[in-house]
Amino acid sequence: MLLVAIAFVLLVLLGMPVAFAIGISGMLFFLQNPFLPITMPIQLTVTQTQNFALLAVPLFIIAGNLLNHSGITERLMRLATVITGRLRGGLAQVTISLSALMGGVSGSSIADAAMQSRMLGGEMVRRGFPRGFSAAIIAWSSLLTPIIPPGIGFILYGSIGQVSIGRLFAAGLLPALLLWLVLAVAVSLIARRKGWPPELARRPRPREVGSAIWSSGFAILFPIILLVGLRFGVFTPSEIGAFAVVYAVAVGVLAHRQLNARNAGEALHSSMADIGAVMFLIAMSAILGYGIVFERVPDAASSAILGLTTDPVVIMLLVVALLVVAGMVVDGSILIIMLTPILLPLARQAGIDPVHFGVIFVIGATLSNYTPPVGAAMYAVCSILRCTVAEYTRASLPLVAAVLLALGLLILVPEISLWLPNLMFGVD
Repeated sequence: MLLVAIAFVLLVLLGMPVAFAIGISGMLFFLQNPFLPITMPIQLTVTQTQNFALLAVPLFIIAGNLLNHSGITERLMRLATVITGRLRGGLAQVTISLSALMGGVSGSSIADAAMQSRMLGGEMVRRGFPRGFSAAIIAWSSLLTPIIPPGIGFILYGSIGQVSIGRLFAAGLLPALLLWLVLAVAVSLIARRKGWPPELARRPRPREVGSAIWSSGFAILFPIILLVGLRFGVFTPSEIGAFAVVYAVAVGVLAHRQLNARNAGEALHSSMADIGAVMFLIAMSAILGYGIVFERVPDAASSAILGLTTDPVVIMLLVVALLVVAGMVVDGSILIIMLTPILLPLARQAGIDPVHFGVIFVIGATLSNYTPPVGAAMYAVCSILRCTVAEYTRASLPLVAAVLLALGLLILVPEISLWLPNLMFGVD
């Protein structure tokens, strides 16, 4: 297995797309073990993509793209401005709140960061915000997106690790609010030092607040309907993905009346590219995943870490450190696919609740989207705003500190993640 790991690292460092690096290094394992049927990798890839639980992934991607073409984004932008427009930091505060509100729509931090860069980035620069800071706050605020239902990271983790997706969806809400709070405080402190004014000159009137909430009602209801439907058994995770697509079409055609044949076609076209990339990664991961299980890598990893410590807090800190380092060369969604079969058994053996571990694990894996040298969200916002990685990195430091503070609180206080799922679904 060591040769397989070396081959994977070398292929990634040479610039090969990670999905191909996973598949090729996985094939190398089978070539090293001639007693295994050479047809098995083909069978594994086909079987992996036919996992019924993973059907939710393409369905939620389609639903998110349809909602983004249904006029919801503009309504949420108005609501975000009303909610945080009077806070110091102006549009920087608005972008954090918009990410929180968009979490239930896009489900993808990279898509959210790219969209907000086009919506808010240019205006932030015109109003005097440095390009580095504008790129940094847009990127790091999108960290909220994958932990608000229906986050794709939770679906991948829950499907691979056989963890309740409904409980994971519920577990992400309070941590998302905590991240929102610490980022908002960090921006307020920076804005006070820099003298940046609020976005709104006066406090919004109750009628304006009510109007903004009413116009955004379908977007706000979306994650609530998902949780309620899962809680009362109306839908399975796969079925609720189909409902999400129907809901998106109904909102766009009947409610907002902005979804037509042209933009529906654009949504489906972008969905095909997104789904193809994700499902190809999942298929290739089956080859390497078989070798990981066959060589008992999860048992070896568990024994090694438990030989150092049995303290759940220290174990989760070590896992976060591993994810930060691994995220410097591998994308977050790939980390979730590759490391869930290794790290989740370790968490269970250490007595860590798999839902609590899932929240920490998904947040830690998502950090890779914002850190050099392969951060996809980082490169998206920097390219759109024409900002250098060095400028982005310097401006990110206080935001990184805020995120790490929130992550530490989530590790030390499991109830932040577990209170809502235990309330809705009962103690597991």
